Amino acid sequence: VQLQASGGGLVQAGGSLRLSCAASERIFSPNYMGWYRQAPGKQRELVARISRGASINYADFAEGRFTISGDGTKNTVDLQMNSLKPEDTAVYYCNVQNGLSVDYWGQGTLVTVSS
Repeated sequence: VQLQASGGGLVQAGGSLRLSCAASERIFSPNYMGWYRQAPGKQRELVARISRGASINYADFAEGRFTISGDGTKNTVDLQMNSLKPEDTAVYYCNVQNGLSVDYWGQGTLVTVSS
């Protein structure tokens, strides 16, 4: 299974981007679908994720600015990012964890926010 992420790019502070991710084949009953990010010199961190029960978790920095949406039957997950800040600059990775807790990762898409 491969996850294909798209939508990254360069944007000015205050702007918006929408990231999209799709799986190459069906992942049945995923535990989670979400987005993580990794900034230079930092560890990968959770941005937002949707659980199988449809509950959504956001990192504190994402709350109120980012919106995650997904389709568990199609294994697609999107991240709408508004009011972007320079500190949001990072490589963003989509993630799907299947029902056996196996994690699949996208290749990463770079988001650069200029001040």
